[in-house]
Amino acid sequence: MPRIATVDPAAAEGQARTLLGRVERALGVTPNMMRAMANSPAVLDAYLQFSGALSKGSLPGRVQEQIALVAAVENECGYCLAAHTVLGAKAGVSEDDLVAGRKGQASDPKAEAALTFAKQVIATKGFVSDADLDGVRAAGYGDGEIGEIVAAVALNTFTNYFNSVGETALDFPAVRV
Repeated sequence: MPRIATVDPAAAEGQARTLLGRVERALGVTPNMMRAMANSPAVLDAYLQFSGALSKGSLPGRVQEQIALVAAVENECGYCLAAHTVLGAKAGVSEDDLVAGRKGQASDPKAEAALTFAKQVIATKGFVSDADLDGVRAAGYGDGEIGEIVAAVALNTFTNYFNSVGETALDFPAVRV
């Protein structure tokens, strides 16, 4: 049972109503995570702005989704694993890469380097080695893209923790690791 209540978009007021309406228009649905975040419009707004800013970066959406899968597995968030399996498919991640991404692997070597680096960022709490940085740079990532990988890890860690604390009710098809 969820430990953080969800806000009914039809009954929401003020900024929560505005933000949930924006989510509904963009996605066609209002996922339970965002309904729970709407208890504090500041939390939902922060999430939407952060994810919106990253969507304008140079890191491809499919790689961002694969990083989300890595973070979900590493942080043991079943909600995010299920959500990003669906969102990853919509972003063009192949079925094979959706499965491989859970282990930090990808069919594209450059994408795999990003996933390996993301996994190290999580494992070391950001204290990656020079060799980790050399590896991601050797794959063709510049400092801006490395920053975006770190930001994607941070955003997904936030949602992983939010859903773990709240035990958000799953509204995506369940995925087993």
